[in-house]
Amino acid sequence: MENFEFEYPWLLSLLALLPIYALLRGKVGTFSALKFSSAEIARAAGAKAKAAPGRILIFLRLLVVALGIVTLAGPRLANHHVETETPGIDIMLVLDLSWSMAAIDMGAPSEKVTRFDIADEVLGDFIHKRPNDRIGLVVFSGVPYLASPLTLNHDWLAENLHRLHVGTIGDLGTAIGDAIVVAAKRLKAVPNSKSRVIILLTDGDNNKGEIEPFPAAQLAAAVGSKIYTIGIGIEKPCYMPAFDPATGKLKLDANGNVIPTLLLQPANYSVLGKMADLSHGKFYRATNRRELLNIYNQIDQLEKTEVKIKRYATYEPLFHWPLLAAVSLLALELILANTRYRRVP
Repeated sequence: MENFEFEYPWLLSLLALLPIYALLRGKVGTFSALKFSSAEIARAAGAKAKAAPGRILIFLRLLVVALGIVTLAGPRLANHHVETETPGIDIMLVLDLSWSMAAIDMGAPSEKVTRFDIADEVLGDFIHKRPNDRIGLVVFSGVPYLASPLTLNHDWLAENLHRLHVGTIGDLGTAIGDAIVVAAKRLKAVPNSKSRVIILLTDGDNNKGEIEPFPAAQLAAAVGSKIYTIGIGIEKPCYMPAFDPATGKLKLDANGNVIPTLLLQPANYSVLGKMADLSHGKFYRATNRRELLNIYNQIDQLEKTEVKIKRYATYEPLFHWPLLAAVSLLALELILANTRYRRVP
């Protein structure tokens, strides 16, 4: 934001002296020092002295002095800047993309939204609430994949999140331990991090991968990362609907109803609770959209980022303009005083 200002505004108070000086000099020019044989002739000449050249010359001199004062006051354009200095919390989101995330047990009875659809919606909201934090995304099914490195470009991160769907990863299963290790390694690689956080969202038990959940949680704790674990899904068996793995879209019958396939059993979420304890984090359960949204809101409040505001300004000096005008007027005054308005001694 640009503002016009003076570096030494108190010098402008000198401008108030100029009218006083003008009054002391008088409003008319100096009479010529000639002797007349008759006082009447001198009196007649005096009656027309209101247009005397002295008035023009003193006016020019006053302008020159005024512009000199303005120059000394230091006119400038101030461009004010505001920057945020944020130590930042580095957050890795770890999202389950196993086929069971296609279950539709968390929405309203009339909705045909999957667990993943609700998770995608809530995660997108969480990302946009934390503009000052670096956030990354690891997704997993039978194997983990880095969907986004830690970044402050949250629009890009959210776009990558919304491109995903159940079926994106062809390897079936739930490799929770491997996904946590990928996230922990990414956080460890960031120097001078104020805080490292992993937020795991899953609806199943670890049944794939090379690393078990507990050693993975211990590894995360060893590199200074705490884990918030979130288990989603209802507490009773439910059917997984038929869907297209290429798009993640549900398959419906001729009447527009969901086609049930496998019967899903509730996961053993005690493992998630122990993982959170090992890494000094916290375990949550969500059985519907509202509960999941509240959980991410709670985590948002627990992991607050301290933002420091840094204000500074850059200046563009403008003193050369009144200085140039003053020099030009002074030159004009000298030219007039020595030519057209030259006074007789």
